[in-house]
Amino acid sequence: MKAYPLQFRRQKPIGDYILDFYCSRAGLAVELDGGQHYESEAIAYDAARTQYLQTVGIRVLRFSNRDIWENFTAVCSAISLAAEAGQEK
Repeated sequence: MKAYPLQFRRQKPIGDYILDFYCSRAGLAVELDGGQHYESEAIAYDAARTQYLQTVGIRVLRFSNRDIWENFTAVCSAISLAAEAGQEK
């Protein structure tokens, strides 16, 4: 994320939540999910969090830690496309 031309902030507070990465110019949050995010309580929490972020105009991309390790290039491409789309609005 450091080399990307848009500025992403780490651990950005928005409302009652802290986003892993956030780009205000693109209205984009990037969340990296470890194994704990696949437990039923965490799934419900993440869904409510995503819904809140969408109501305030923030798009959310979620990737598992496994995605990062196994498909890093594809993850970077997805983030880039979403960020570019957000700037066009």
